[in-house]
Amino acid sequence: MARARLLIVEDDAGVRKAVGDALDAFGYEFATAGDGEEGLRLAVGGGFDLVLLDIRMPRMDGHAMLAELRRAQPGLPVIFLTARGEEDERVRGLRGGADDYVVKPFGTAELMARIEAVLRRSAERPAAVRELAIDGLRVNLERREVRRDGGPPSMMTEKEAALLAYLAGSPGRAISRDELLSRVWGLDPRGVRTRTVDMAVARLREQLGDDPAEPRVIVTVRGKGYMLADGAAAQLA
Repeated sequence: MARARLLIVEDDAGVRKAVGDALDAFGYEFATAGDGEEGLRLAVGGGFDLVLLDIRMPRMDGHAMLAELRRAQPGLPVIFLTARGEEDERVRGLRGGADDYVVKPFGTAELMARIEAVLRRSAERPAAVRELAIDGLRVNLERREVRRDGGPPSMMTEKEAALLAYLAGSPGRAISRDELLSRVWGLDPRGVRTRTVDMAVARLREQLGDDPAEPRVIVTVRGKGYMLADGAAAQLA
């Protein structure tokens, strides 16, 4: 089994080396970046299973990097490395799409346990999908274009494309409204009562010409949420 490869984005050289030594001791491969801009470039380039991300860094802080990373790679797990006492920062990070956080100073055992837990949870994450083909309908998720029978394109909104990409990345899996609210909108669904997801799906179906009574693209799963229809063929990025 291939070893997981991690990216450490941390401006403190001492912390960066200590985390790298710990990862090496536990059999992980890794690369490092000293600021958010370099980290984002490496992370978007691909090849990583998880990112360990400091918050306060020069050039681009952890929150800004996470926001950019979520647009490019919404499924890549991220653990924040935060200073003690930064509760507001941790809450902001989790709401922004981070998977967990570790408070500095941290021990090797805790860091490894957090990494292992997040990697386990990420096993069913959606794959990155570039295009969808359904009968005469072709959807380019990168350009947010919808074409019917080779005709001129119509444009999806950024959120519509992100919603469809998330569903397409998990074929055969019914995805709950809470998961969509968290992963696509970046909102904490706890205690939230909203029809945001249902309304967005309705708009997306209209955009795709998808009849909810006989769906070809998005299927409603009663009591659960939504999933991509079986006949929709996805092309991975």
